[in-house]
Amino acid sequence: MLMSQTPPRFHLAFPVDDLEAARAFYTGLVGCRIGRSSDRWIDFDMFGHQVVAHLSPEECTDSQTAGVDGKSVPVRHFGLVLEWEEWEQLGERFKAAGTEFVVDPYIRFAGQPGEQGTFFVRDPAGNALEFKTFRDIETQLFAN
Repeated sequence: MLMSQTPPRFHLAFPVDDLEAARAFYTGLVGCRIGRSSDRWIDFDMFGHQVVAHLSPEECTDSQTAGVDGKSVPVRHFGLVLEWEEWEQLGERFKAAGTEFVVDPYIRFAGQPGEQGTFFVRDPAGNALEFKTFRDIETQLFAN
């Protein structure tokens, strides 16, 4: 297992079909900063993690879904685990922007160990993102 004083940064590359739409979504709604970029890709600082949108329209396809809590959840997705208040604020920002939720914000396991909030949205290229939160991230994130 990797052990360092600074947590490793996560890197993810994903396809988009419109770089300007991706720029607007990831900076305006998600709150990412822009790093390096070219006419074919954009590096985003997603809360300290590097996610890179690559212009590749042919790779932008619908992903399969699976049933979770009676909801149809995109199998291929990425996202963030946020503090509860940040999660609520981000959900409100998406609502105010008129974003269509794949899965509306809701609380799973309410009042139980592992209580968490979650919601799913898609970026303009159709990539699914999940944003979630826990009442106690440190003890509940990997609890079984």
